[in-house]
Amino acid sequence: MVTDTAHQPATNGAGSAAGTPDMPGGALSTAETPPDVRMYQMLYSSIVSQLLITAAELGLPDELTGGPRPVGELASATGTHRDSLYRAMRALASTGVFTEVEPGVFGQTPLSETLCSDVNGSMRDVARYVGLPERQRAFAAVTHSVRTGEPSFEHANGAAWWEYFAERPELGTLFNRAMGTMSRRVNSEVLDTYDFTGVRHLVDVGGGQGHLAAEIAQRHPDLTAVVLDLPRVVPEAEEVVRRAGVADRVRCAGGDFLEAVPEGGDLYVISWTLHDWNDEDATRMLSNVRRAMAPDGALVVIDEVPPAGDSPHFGKFEDIVMLALLHGRIRTERELDPLFRTAGLRLDEIRDTPSPTSVLIARPE
Repeated sequence: MVTDTAHQPATNGAGSAAGTPDMPGGALSTAETPPDVRMYQMLYSSIVSQLLITAAELGLPDELTGGPRPVGELASATGTHRDSLYRAMRALASTGVFTEVEPGVFGQTPLSETLCSDVNGSMRDVARYVGLPERQRAFAAVTHSVRTGEPSFEHANGAAWWEYFAERPELGTLFNRAMGTMSRRVNSEVLDTYDFTGVRHLVDVGGGQGHLAAEIAQRHPDLTAVVLDLPRVVPEAEEVVRRAGVADRVRCAGGDFLEAVPEGGDLYVISWTLHDWNDEDATRMLSNVRRAMAPDGALVVIDEVPPAGDSPHFGKFEDIVMLALLHGRIRTERELDPLFRTAGLRLDEIRDTPSPTSVLIARPE
């Protein structure tokens, strides 16, 4: 078992000129900035996020796929106010999103390109999901969560997260697309970190739209799989596996993993799901997996595992998302270990990936 002190934090591959990790606010600050000035810039860093959401909603990066364009043309194409659009794009260009190639003429950058609709790994749906007014209201009220320990989403919107999205299918679809984007982002790293060779039957617990199971099945033609998620997600998952050409080997099943999971898998996967739940429900999910798996089976959990102490890690901010929206949490290894043990599982190994996501490998006790 790796200890907290030995577990090295993954980095996001970016940083300031001084080598400090690029955490929220990092685009505007460096280690050499005086503390009061740096604090002032960090307090204003949310403006960057809001402008990115605006750019995604308006489809500005898509408008620049053919090359740089004058801001007047962009305003006409997006139905926006010319001078206001210029001011917004000028601000984003100062952070590396867009570039002002000449006065009033803007072009694409590698950062702005990630918000295009059709590029591989597009972050546009993620930006639109982050910008949902209901989600924004929850973070505006996060003080409520810090004071009470209860999700500010329910406090601000009058309904719990899952109930709210279940009653609004269009928002649920956007959420699933955004999570699918993030799943695809980490899939290749996970597949490079864990060898699925020899797996006969995989069960993806809370597998969402089925991107991970579909990619694993593509790489391993002898493997069969089941993707388990809520019944309303099943049609979206079926479409994903159909497009991937593996519908004959990947079945999509509706169900509740807090009640039971399909039996017969020699490998179970929980990807970006365990952190959504409090300790009691997370243990219940793990226990259901343990009951369903064979004595020689294994469980792979894909999640963020931040280090203890002051070491920077994106998971420490993702944990605040859990605090505001749900009853879950991002857990350190020390917090994860008792959950696995209570469920009858032994957490054997944690493997870092180039992103903040880690691969946890557990087996029956």
